[in-house]
Amino acid sequence: MQFKLLAKDRSGARRGEFTTHHGTVQTPAFMPVGTAGYVHSTPARDVAEAGAEVLLANTYHLSLGDRLASVRYMGGLHRFMGWDRTILTDSGGFQVFSLPDRVIDDEGVTFSYEEDGEKVTLTPEKSMEIQRDLGADIVMAFDECVSHTADRNYVGKSVGLTTAWASRCRDVKLQDHQFLFGIVQGGVFDDLRRRSAKEITAIPFDGFAIGGVSVGEGFDLMRRVVGVTAPCLPEDLPRYLMGVGLPEDILEAVHLGMDMFDCVIPTRYARQGTLFTRTGKLRIKNKNFRKDRYPLDTKCSCYTCRTFSRMVLRYLFFSGDPLAETLATIHNITFYQDLMTDIRSAIEENRFESFKREWLEIYKKNR
Repeated sequence: MQFKLLAKDRSGARRGEFTTHHGTVQTPAFMPVGTAGYVHSTPARDVAEAGAEVLLANTYHLSLGDRLASVRYMGGLHRFMGWDRTILTDSGGFQVFSLPDRVIDDEGVTFSYEEDGEKVTLTPEKSMEIQRDLGADIVMAFDECVSHTADRNYVGKSVGLTTAWASRCRDVKLQDHQFLFGIVQGGVFDDLRRRSAKEITAIPFDGFAIGGVSVGEGFDLMRRVVGVTAPCLPEDLPRYLMGVGLPEDILEAVHLGMDMFDCVIPTRYARQGTLFTRTGKLRIKNKNFRKDRYPLDTKCSCYTCRTFSRMVLRYLFFSGDPLAETLATIHNITFYQDLMTDIRSAIEENRFESFKREWLEIYKKNR
């Protein structure tokens, strides 16, 4: 993979870029989530205008019903989503392992689809074949995502299973333009994280991810897991922290040397009326905004902030008009992309630690 490390801050934060068939991505990067092949309420055009260079879609959800056949018929996920930039697809592991009736063995995971109850087995090979048909630029290996409360004995066995599955994923032929990332697991156990990193990085993947975080473990455990695992990953390939999406978590993970992030938080919060600003989160349905003529964030240049006031957006939410969700989503995606742009500039100028401290001081006043 054409990954270039362009700068490294004294703190350990990294500034880089990588190139896929659909363009160059600047890192650190945040990827909005289009789980089932679309970002809720928001056209891909607006997501691109907000500054996003990568979208994430999910293998599990896109394999439900006739969705995969529809994507194939359209000629792949890029045409299906109306998105001509980079796409990453999750392997489906996280979603499958959150299902209550799953049965795990060496071959894969057997479970029932949520929508129609059909019983299926998802194997590493099947996950790769689905992602190959979807045509994403970056494909994730199939792994077992364990609970942060899982006991050491179970996690140790799971690490071995994830390594075996990763090797099987690497053996599957993908499309010529596709890159494959391996995923490090190991729960909250430092030695198992190091073991998993050693085993997974021994397989010739194009990038590496830290999985099994953002599963309820909290900030301190997340920080410890990333702090232990990130130094075990190659310097010359992208490092992806899966599912982490609060601004303070992203800043901490960048500090620890991670390059890529994704989360449903900005888009899900937007649809619920929670907006991110540089002075903290803003809940637009609160009555104190009913006569507020300011934009959501006076330093934001997104379409929503240029065009609508807080009082109008509040009015749209209470009117039940879908436009409210669209405008809120545009703003939150822009906020996250602006944050990543500022992070990259701070790393280039070797001032990331002071930037992080000053940014959080202002943001946390109204968190």
